[in-house]
Amino acid sequence: MRLLYSLGIHLYGLLLRLIAPFHPKAKLWVDGRKDWYARINQTVETGQNHIWFHFASLGEFEQGRAVLEGIKKDYPLKKIVITFYSPSGYEVRKNTNLADYVFYLPEDTAKNAKQFIDLIHPEFVVFTKYEYWHYYFSELKNRDIPLFMISAIFRPNQIFFQPYGGFFREILLSVTYFFMQNEESVHLLKEHGFRNVGLTGDTRFDRVVELPKQQKSVMEVGQFVGESPVLVAGSTWLEDEKLLKDLMLQFPDWKLILAPHEIHEAHIDAILLLFPDALRFSNFAQHTCQKVANARVLIIDNIGMLSSLYGYGSISYIGGGFGVGIHNTLEAATYGIPVIFGPKYHKFQEAKDLIEKGAGFSIQDADKLHLIFTCLQDQTKRDYAGQQAKCYVQQHAGATAIILKYLRTKKLLI
Repeated sequence: MRLLYSLGIHLYGLLLRLIAPFHPKAKLWVDGRKDWYARINQTVETGQNHIWFHFASLGEFEQGRAVLEGIKKDYPLKKIVITFYSPSGYEVRKNTNLADYVFYLPEDTAKNAKQFIDLIHPEFVVFTKYEYWHYYFSELKNRDIPLFMISAIFRPNQIFFQPYGGFFREILLSVTYFFMQNEESVHLLKEHGFRNVGLTGDTRFDRVVELPKQQKSVMEVGQFVGESPVLVAGSTWLEDEKLLKDLMLQFPDWKLILAPHEIHEAHIDAILLLFPDALRFSNFAQHTCQKVANARVLIIDNIGMLSSLYGYGSISYIGGGFGVGIHNTLEAATYGIPVIFGPKYHKFQEAKDLIEKGAGFSIQDADKLHLIFTCLQDQTKRDYAGQQAKCYVQQHAGATAIILKYLRTKKLLI
């Protein structure tokens, strides 16, 4: 199985290198790993110990950010290395002030793992939610370097728990401690013999609970909104945007702030075909006050504003539910507004919880979206759903404090 795993890693990297000239994201993935050893060797201070945080992508960064911020605040002299697997994480956060160094994670081979760990010399390592790399984890275990999974979550159908999943279960044995999101994951690991497991909750709550206090006022958005009720649609894909077009035709008193998941020109052009009269945030200054006041759709064609935009909303719509899965619902819920999303939400505990509490609503098609939106025109129902959403976030904060206390108790943070 190890041979097949290594072959899979090699073939995946080869595929990305072949398509890189034609695929911008693949090109970033490949270019970010070129000559990685020389680049890191020239950058990192020789012999310096580091705390290593790894994030698959941007969502995992935001998920583990509260722990990162806690260490940075209480232990400012600690040196921190962040790695990302995906360009969507690295390219957005490569200049974060929460780390001394930010790199792409080299491909998971025995040689890369040894060389990378030699270079950064980690005191301990934190992975967020998932990504279990055989050679990196084995190398850390062989060197007795503590490895922690925070906000971890497991499901019975994962390969770790299948009769043929022995190789992948062995990867889990390299983890020093699992800080789990939910009881189901705790029980699942314990059923398979793991005892280094504890229920702490999801560190994302600790991050998002602070967002309303830190909300940035955006003058242009305020001018666009005026006194109108607003639907804020975040991380949308084309399937979501088609539904939102029909919805806006049916509710002419509402305005729409649309922050798509991908902001390349081809996607923006596709959105403009659906909403020909929409304003682009990047062109806002070119429009007259009258045009802004009359506009019903504002397209956010940049990255980094979404967590503040939900504060302008009366209702939120979270994209991705007609693709591989919904995006972050908590950033909207923390502002005390109802959350609507598509049908593919079952891998996300918070989405299921929001539905149970009457704060979240899953839709399967345009008719269901219209039905839910009509129901939420009732101010009392909208306020109730929003209050339930906000309370849910507040009640689930606290995982970060538990994790930091554990690290202090184990003398890893002194």
